[in-house]
Amino acid sequence: MTLCTEAAVATLGGGSAAQAGGGGMSEPALQPRAVFTLPRQQSLASPLVINPFVQETRLDAKDKSRAFLFGLILVPLRILCMLFILLVAWPFAVLATSCTPEKGTKPLLGWQRRVCYASLTILGRALFFVMGFRVKVKGEVASPEEAPILTAAPHSSFFDGIVCVLAGLPSTVSRQENLSVPILGRILSALQPVVVSRVDPDSRRNTIKEITRRATSGEQWPQVLIFPEGTCTNRSCLITFKQGAFIPGVPVQPVLLRYPNKLDTVTWTWQGYNFKEALVLTLCQLFTKVEVEFLPVYIPSEEEKKDPVLFASGVRNKMARALDVATTDHTYEDCRLMISAGQLTLPMEAGLVEFTKISKKLNLKWDSVREQLDQFAAIASTSKGGRIGIEEFANYLKLPVSDALEQLFALFDRVSMLPHSPRNPSCRSCACNSILMQSSSFSIKRIQIYHKEER
Repeated sequence: MTLCTEAAVATLGGGSAAQAGGGGMSEPALQPRAVFTLPRQQSLASPLVINPFVQETRLDAKDKSRAFLFGLILVPLRILCMLFILLVAWPFAVLATSCTPEKGTKPLLGWQRRVCYASLTILGRALFFVMGFRVKVKGEVASPEEAPILTAAPHSSFFDGIVCVLAGLPSTVSRQENLSVPILGRILSALQPVVVSRVDPDSRRNTIKEITRRATSGEQWPQVLIFPEGTCTNRSCLITFKQGAFIPGVPVQPVLLRYPNKLDTVTWTWQGYNFKEALVLTLCQLFTKVEVEFLPVYIPSEEEKKDPVLFASGVRNKMARALDVATTDHTYEDCRLMISAGQLTLPMEAGLVEFTKISKKLNLKWDSVREQLDQFAAIASTSKGGRIGIEEFANYLKLPVSDALEQLFALFDRVSMLPHSPRNPSCRSCACNSILMQSSSFSIKRIQIYHKEER
């Protein structure tokens, strides 16, 4: 979250110190019955955290030539090998999913499980080998008794499925539609996935209930593999972990993924390579290196068992330290806002606001923020890219121009400190993110309450 947002939130809270982003000095915060000048913030000029949802790798002429020459031979050969392996795997998947009258309610046991899992594991390793992956494994996979759930991060590609093969084919969380895909759907069914239905309004609750049942039943279910970030990133940081893997309160084993390649062709994010481009470019490489590290089992404390948010945060921090990357409060909702901003011809960063953190502090909802983004787009189209003066700022927030509004306007003012008339919109302007402007509205209303109490 940008420093200007933090300042607005501090103002909303009242009584806490506001930190200046430019000079690093503490300034007095807004206290009841008193208003102090807030310093100008510089953080809008450049984000504090790299956008985790973009892939900025670009191929130079040498890379393109190499990919073209290798691709002429490697791509057709590898695709044929991949199809052959999938066809060989299909009968084993049929064997695993047939003659099981209680599908999804009981774990696969006996000779069916041993034969099918051993065969599919070997074929899975062969599949990634023919695609050119050279795998390095660190650590050991914990048993289902030690850790019923595996949490893998950072999630950056559909190639991350290699963790499933290396971990002995744990169950995954999959959409219902995926089970209908020819060949692949049958293989996926053999892994006894936790199925998510888009048409079921209670799908999320039922999914968590099923994960909890498998993790705590004591039956011989395979482990459940979950990517807790819930969406793909560019591995520059770890975004907020969703709570599904941590609600059961059982020990989990963190799994780290690294792709230490000079040329990144595997990353599949919201902005960058699409599915076909990432697949073909990866198949064009002579080989692709991947490292999978199984960390020691994380056993939650009693407090973490009762609080899945705290549990998820502890696991994420442990994984971030091992990866030597930062953590941010971005979530899937930021992706939705970012794409919405792009559709409105706004800079995509206009929607990148660490939505989960700011929504909790300001009680914002997705639908209302999306509506605000539409309004901001309308403002941007009529006011030179979103640059507005103090009068327009007040009009948008439906508030009168006042000293308090002047102070909050300074938070968003991107013009350098120059002599100007305090209320001349032609001499000063600001570019406001829609969510930040909402936070301003909340802050101003709080200030107005203070003024009323004083009177």
